[in-house]
Amino acid sequence: MLHQLTISLDGFEPEIWRSSKINSNSTFEDLHVVIQIVMGWENYHLYEFRNKNFVIGIEPDEDSFADLDLIPADTIKIADVLPRKRSNIMYTYDFGDSWDHKIVVEEIFRDEIILNPVCIAGAMNCPPEDCGGIWGYSELLEIIRNKKHPEHKGVMEWLGGYFDPQYFNLKDINNILSKLKRRRQKK
Repeated sequence: MLHQLTISLDGFEPEIWRSSKINSNSTFEDLHVVIQIVMGWENYHLYEFRNKNFVIGIEPDEDSFADLDLIPADTIKIADVLPRKRSNIMYTYDFGDSWDHKIVVEEIFRDEIILNPVCIAGAMNCPPEDCGGIWGYSELLEIIRNKKHPEHKGVMEWLGGYFDPQYFNLKDINNILSKLKRRRQKK
């Protein structure tokens, strides 16, 4: 069985989103890794999956997640939490920048299985790590569009000289996902 999921970054227009297929028996830790790859994040920060009843994540420090019980991400499967089409859950990456993603089940294929997650569609580039959340990203885009902005040169250096907010390359994403499979098979 496999799940086809839409993962969309909350609060930004035009929408930054991906559609991916993943084995339904994958854990939420596996899903976290897939989201990092398909969205273009670099896995530097903490994360959680949350709905109104519980939080799925990694072991918190004593101040985190005080309001709900935590389920370790490596112990619960996607099919257990997202059992039907249109089921959804929120995913937050980087509690400082608060990148909130809505994950919605597009389809469940009961007679199919895949070992390797795959991205099937998407749009727009993921914001750079540590750029300050939605507001910081909006400001960053204004700065890089305006070559006369006093911060343009410094921001472009920080970005490595180039950033295209519309960039999305399905082939590159799936190439990285295929390497993920090979690494996991070697364990």
